Amino acid sequence: MMLLFDLALVASLLALAVHVVVEPDERSGIIAFLAFGLLLGLVWARLAAPDVALTEIAIGGGGTGVLLLRAEAAIRGRGKHEEPMTRTSKLAAAMGCAAISVGLGFAVLSFASPAPTLAPTAVEALPATGLGNPVTAVLLAYRALDTLLEKIVVLLALIGVWSLAPDALWGGAPEVRPSAVPDPLAYLARVLPPFGVVIGVYMFWVGADAPGGTFQAGTVLAAMWLLVMMGGLRPPPETAALPLRLALAGGPVLFLAIAFLGFAFADGFLAYPKALAKPLIVAIEAALTVSVAAALAMLVAGPARKAPS
Repeated sequence: MMLLFDLALVASLLALAVHVVVEPDERSGIIAFLAFGLLLGLVWARLAAPDVALTEIAIGGGGTGVLLLRAEAAIRGRGKHEEPMTRTSKLAAAMGCAAISVGLGFAVLSFASPAPTLAPTAVEALPATGLGNPVTAVLLAYRALDTLLEKIVVLLALIGVWSLAPDALWGGAPEVRPSAVPDPLAYLARVLPPFGVVIGVYMFWVGADAPGGTFQAGTVLAAMWLLVMMGGLRPPPETAALPLRLALAGGPVLFLAIAFLGFAFADGFLAYPKALAKPLIVAIEAALTVSVAAALAMLVAGPARKAPS
């Protein structure tokens, strides 16, 4: 029975992938891409990788799709339409995609069997961190520098988006509310956020010992905040607002502060005292969850459209 389910899942993924590529309407293609991300999350769940599945559903099936929809709406609103590709261009693109697919297939088939893994080593070192989730240990302990740099990259991306605002609007507020709020959107904006906040906080809290974590929780919280803004219940904050900037910078700043304290109280940069490892990691994750939620929400909201007050 599960074999039939897996085969149907693979067939659906392939069909959606082809649909995304050949669909001439941008919005329909983006919606298909959202569905692709959700199904890919199921694939990761079937491969016993729940952390990756949650991330894929949150980012690939949610955040990225919303960004693409916003970009498509902005291009459509300016009346800009891309010229259709010629048959030669389509053939060249198809051949390039096929070559990449074949290369990836050979690469996967050439892997050693069983594949080499550091999973046992990661699990053996878990007691030193006090964590129960090896994925969180990798992200916040074993490879903490990578995680820190990733969060800084997100902030740099947001600064890049904000820089697209005209000089006269710098520091003002973005505009995400449609001119006419549909009744279903207004209803969801009133009903869903309390449940979404509880789910986001739960995903953060259990991330230390079970599947979940900062990025997944931050994405859910960002989605709830965007829903409230799009439903017209709360206006977007001005990009120069101090609370917003503190929320954005708080996570990376706390991460850096604890990293440097490692020189005084542990073995060096980004090292944790063994007795305080888990509390410090949970504190970092809490601050990063707020920063990720604020950054993702403001990335989707876009640059300022209103002058600062």
